[in-house]
Amino acid sequence: MSAAATATDVPLPARKKRFNRNEVLAALIFVLPFVVVYAVLFIYPTLQMIWLSFHKAPLIGPGTFIGFDNYVKLFKDKLFGVAFWNTVYFVLLTVVPATLTALAIAVGVNRLKGWMQSLILACFFIPYILPVSVVFRVWGWMFDSQFGILQPLIALVAGDNVPVFRTLPLFMPTVAFITVWWTIGFNILLFIAGLRNISPEIYEAAALDGTSKWRQFTRITWPLIWPVTVLVLTIQLIAQFKIFDQVYLFGNGGRSDATMGLVQLIYRSAFQKNNGGYGATVAVVLFLIIVVFSVLQFQMLRARGEK
Repeated sequence: MSAAATATDVPLPARKKRFNRNEVLAALIFVLPFVVVYAVLFIYPTLQMIWLSFHKAPLIGPGTFIGFDNYVKLFKDKLFGVAFWNTVYFVLLTVVPATLTALAIAVGVNRLKGWMQSLILACFFIPYILPVSVVFRVWGWMFDSQFGILQPLIALVAGDNVPVFRTLPLFMPTVAFITVWWTIGFNILLFIAGLRNISPEIYEAAALDGTSKWRQFTRITWPLIWPVTVLVLTIQLIAQFKIFDQVYLFGNGGRSDATMGLVQLIYRSAFQKNNGGYGATVAVVLFLIIVVFSVLQFQMLRARGEK
């Protein structure tokens, strides 16, 4: 019998099934609890919020269906325009500066060794675990117009003590600076994790070729941690669009319309004025803004990383 005939007579292995029923069942068992919790705590409230935005209704209780009237009213509301600009302004003041500062600190900390690295890293991360009330008290005391320890430095520039949180041009930049100081520790940890995944042998080979530190950063470090950079920027964008606590507290309980953000407008409309329909409308618009900006930023940054 020829070799060709022998090869032909050997039965082909049975085609492997694409899905194994037991594996699919096991996957569903593990995934189902998350899907149920996600549907109950996110999808259902989101759909309810969207439906409420088409009603003239209190926060709790029945209302009257009015269609798109809340949305028409929203885009004619000057306070919504102020809140939208303040939120975008805060995002511009925090997202990119916080990311670049965290990257610079992470690169420096990553070069340290032993207990010194742990100490410096802990110093930057400790503020991140502080509650917002503590951050408010600490910086409120430091910027106090009469007794603040930073007022002598401010007086050197301005010529006199300045009530920073009551001076409108200084309010948002100051709160943005405090927010960056408060939250930068988490970003540093993400960048440290990315830097530690880069093999030291790459830098050793670059050093043998006489590559400068700056070229090592631009040609090796920056491209390899680009995915981490995209992650940090996206997290920061979403978090800062939802700014509320700092602005509310440093703004003396949100008494000033000039410093209001979108989340604060939701809080005032729904909880203080009991206008749940209008508050839900603002929330839906903010949700769409975050989704659009996040997707656009992620796609642009991913395209930049693929080049």
